[in-house]
Formats: sequence, C-alpha cells, structure tokens
Amino acid sequence: MECTEEGCEREAAVRLHIPWAENRVVCAAHARTLAQQDGVVADPLGDGERL
Repeated sequence: MECTEEGCEREAAVRLHIPWAENRVVCAAHARTLAQQDGVVADPLGDGERL
C-alpha cells in the first residue's frame, strides 16, 4: 500500500486517525510530522495490512 500524501511513493506504515478529516495511511516520514497535530492518533499498520 502506498502513502496517500500527494507526490509520495513510499510504502504506507501508519494509519492516521484524524478527527476533522478522513483517516489516511501514510509513510513513516509523513506520520512523524502529521501525528504531532492535536487530536491525531497514529496507529502502526500490522503486517496483514501492508501490501
């Protein structure tokens, strides 16, 4: 599964639960910055969720 951030082709590693928007799956690099926002919860993807 690929990171959902525009222009990123890295493998998704984290599901972000975002209260004001749809949840999304992102790579570790994007998760580090996006998860710092108040209310965002970062949940690592399990092996079964990676493609």
